[in-house]
Amino acid sequence: MTFDGAVRPSEQVRSETAGLTRESSASRVADALRAGIIEGRYEPGTRLSEERVREDLGVSRSTLREAFRLLIRERLLVHELSRGVFVRQLSRDDISDLYRVRRVVECAALRQVEVLTPAGLRRMSAAIEDGRRAEREGQWSQVAAASIRFHEALVGLADSPRLDGLITEVLAEFRLAYAFMHDTSAFHQHFLRRHPAIADAVRAGDLDGAAGLLDTYLRDAEREVLGSYATPERRSRR
Repeated sequence: MTFDGAVRPSEQVRSETAGLTRESSASRVADALRAGIIEGRYEPGTRLSEERVREDLGVSRSTLREAFRLLIRERLLVHELSRGVFVRQLSRDDISDLYRVRRVVECAALRQVEVLTPAGLRRMSAAIEDGRRAEREGQWSQVAAASIRFHEALVGLADSPRLDGLITEVLAEFRLAYAFMHDTSAFHQHFLRRHPAIADAVRAGDLDGAAGLLDTYLRDAEREVLGSYATPERRSRR
């Protein structure tokens, strides 16, 4: 027996289940959009049309908007009043801060590795091979994506789901920096060749040495990215 207006248990369960389903669907859509950003399919400054994205992904308006909210919290998207949702553009300060976070997380993760698993080492090696293959084919956006997978694999060696989630978000945001570099091919060629030395130190069990190489790599990369970075404002004045 229920009073008028009261929510029956079965109705409450259905409501809660629907909420969980929407949340799960939004997370899957956010994952797809995040992957598109990492792979360079959505460039900074691009407006994401609700209708186009809904059509591409086959999702409802409410699910898509929840996915947008998730990615806005991750600093991958921005909402501009009366204009819509856009892929975020990074400033030079953003890039420096992202590198600071990467040095802290990636280097510390390597030093915390307790057991080097075959699966973890294979993932690291596969990312290096993917990068080499993409370089031979001149697919520089794929080289960038493989480089991100290499760094995710390094952090993955620490076997911490929370670190994995953190570095995935950081690297997805960092991927936005490549859009305004003058020459990404030269940058990627140079740093792609430094991955094997880090990997060799890891395989040898010299995790402190690998972390040291990685720290130097990231500091050098920051200088090169900032030296080659043309912000949207600088580009428009040309």
